[in-house]
Formats: sequence, structure tokens, C-alpha cells
Amino acid sequence: MTVVLRRVNRIVLALVGLLLVVGGGAVLAAGLGLSVPSWWPWSGPDDVLLTRSQRQHWRAESWWWPTVIAVLGLVVLLALWWLIAQFRRARLAEVLVDSGDGEEAVLRGRALEAVLEADAAAQEGVARARVSLTGRRTAPRTRVALLLEPYAAPADALTTLAAEALGNARTSAGLPALPTEARLRAVKHRARRVN
Repeated sequence: MTVVLRRVNRIVLALVGLLLVVGGGAVLAAGLGLSVPSWWPWSGPDDVLLTRSQRQHWRAESWWWPTVIAVLGLVVLLALWWLIAQFRRARLAEVLVDSGDGEEAVLRGRALEAVLEADAAAQEGVARARVSLTGRRTAPRTRVALLLEPYAAPADALTTLAAEALGNARTSAGLPALPTEARLRAVKHRARRVN
């Protein structure tokens, strides 16, 4: 589903971009006095988008300005929603698991995330863990954020994470690989006084 949404998003972005480039180029050409197609509404630098009579035609109607403002506000909100959606990483909803009998089973992504978080948080020196799955159903990827205790060694935490939590997840889901991006932070703490 996310692949389809990505493709639709790219197609819509390409079409909007192409429309804006062609429209902007045609307006620029008309403004510079270059030749434009006969069907183009503006043919020279003195032409306007709307004539005076067209601009004032709906002015006396009480519904006109609220409608214009509502439509423009909706366009702005949709554009903001679309912009925010570009930066949001989609979480993987499910993972296909080879059940060994030629059939495939479906594992909920949230369940796998919860198990990975519990295993990672149970490690020595890890205060908290957050896991999110991305990628494709057949080739998931993980992003792990570990909050380490002040005494924890980052190298040991990564080795244990790879060997235990990620190894168990990879084996139980029957995945040949489980690429992982790990981010480590230390718990903020006050310095101890030594007497």
C-alpha cells in the first residue's frame, strides 16, 4: 500500500510541477511579448488575468467572498498536509513470514516492534528503547533508538542488540536480513560529588 501511495504521490507531484512550469513559462513568454498559442488568454504584457467587469461581477453577492476565502483556506490546508506527509516516514503495518509449509503468514508490525522494544530494553545498561519498522513487507528495516544508562558501553549495547534482540527477531520471522539503523543517547544525569 505504501508503495502505491509513494507512486501516486510522485505522479501527482510531477503533474503539478509540469503544470506550474508550463503555465509559468507561457505567462512569462506573454509578458515578454513572445509569441504564444492563439488559445492562450494573455497575448501581451498589458493583458490582465481578469477584466474589470469580470472582477466586479460577483462583488455584490454576499456569498462570494466567504466562498473564495473558504476555498483558498482549504487549498492552503491541503498543501500543508501534503507537505507534512512528505517528511513523515511510513511505519510498516505487517511483515510476511515464511511459515515453512509453502504458505506465508502475516505478522503485525506493531507486535514485532513491541517485542523488539522489550528485548532491547531488557539489555544491561539500556534505560529505554524505541523501535519502528519501515521498508517493505518482504524486506523490513528497523530503526532503533536506545537510551543508555551512564555506565553503559555503547559498543556492548550494539553488540548485544544485534546478537540478541535483532537476531531473535530475524530468526523468528524467517528473514534473511534485518537492516537496522541504531541511534544511541545517554541518560542525562548529575555529576556525583566525591568527598
